[in-house]
Amino acid sequence: MSAPPPPAPLHLVLGEEELLVERAVEQVIAEVKAVEPGAEVRKVRAGDLTPGDLAESLSPSLFAEGRVVVLMAAHEVGKEMATAIARQSGDPVDGIVLVVAHAGGARNKALADELRKKGAVVTTCNKITRFEERSDFVRAEVRRVGGKIAPAAVGVLIEAVGSDLRELASAAGQLVADTGGTVDEQAVRRYHRGRAEASGFAVADKVVLGDRAGALEALRWAQLLGVPSVLIADALADALRTLAKVGSAGRGDPNRLAGTLGMPPWKIRKAQQQVRSWGPEAIAEAFAAAAEVNADVKGAAADADYALERAVLRICAARGRR
Repeated sequence: MSAPPPPAPLHLVLGEEELLVERAVEQVIAEVKAVEPGAEVRKVRAGDLTPGDLAESLSPSLFAEGRVVVLMAAHEVGKEMATAIARQSGDPVDGIVLVVAHAGGARNKALADELRKKGAVVTTCNKITRFEERSDFVRAEVRRVGGKIAPAAVGVLIEAVGSDLRELASAAGQLVADTGGTVDEQAVRRYHRGRAEASGFAVADKVVLGDRAGALEALRWAQLLGVPSVLIADALADALRTLAKVGSAGRGDPNRLAGTLGMPPWKIRKAQQQVRSWGPEAIAEAFAAAAEVNADVKGAAADADYALERAVLRICAARGRR
């Protein structure tokens, strides 16, 4: 086998998504260790160094050992230190790799631009905010650990676990390990039953289907486990907005409608099946109930739990009206 190529001497990790930043930094360290297992790793916040400290970190050692110097939060440094990083990164010593982590944005943008000009290998770690991006992350994470995940299971996992990438990555890895590599919707619900069933989305799903008993059971379980009333009310409103948007869009191809409606195809497909049981009067009555309970859980009602139960019953009763 041929030896791995030597790593680039200068890397810029750009972005705010902490997990992705950590992984990008660890990837560079791993590349260096593959070439020189005994390489030293120095990881510090850039703002904790002086220009002199940086010069010492980037100077050759007596025995020419390899070294990785990681400067975290470089966007926070002052002008003097930013100048030192830009200047000293341009003349790398053999065997020393400099990794600069910068959050991006306007703060100290000139430093990031200068590192690019000096030929830094750039890894972008932008903050993941959109549902589609989280879905892509989950699919990639499952593939990374050698598994496969069904399209419907992706949304269920995000609803069950939340938006934190670290928790999603951990959940994806655990599911792949526990299922033998193939993750479907049933597996997600089985392994994350407590959180998935307690979520406001679980309550909303039952309500939209007109499952009165199931909706009340999901609601009481959510309340027992402390799911905030506001989140349950928001989930009810979100489910109804989805029905209204999908219903007004007609029976088009979910994949084509995804961009127009701003939601993933699986969610459109699911709503297309649900909306068949909802007429205009029913949706209007349900929206009125959702608006009322939204105010109730934010202080208009003396008992938020009772207000939610009343809204669930009212929306379930509205379903089927034409």
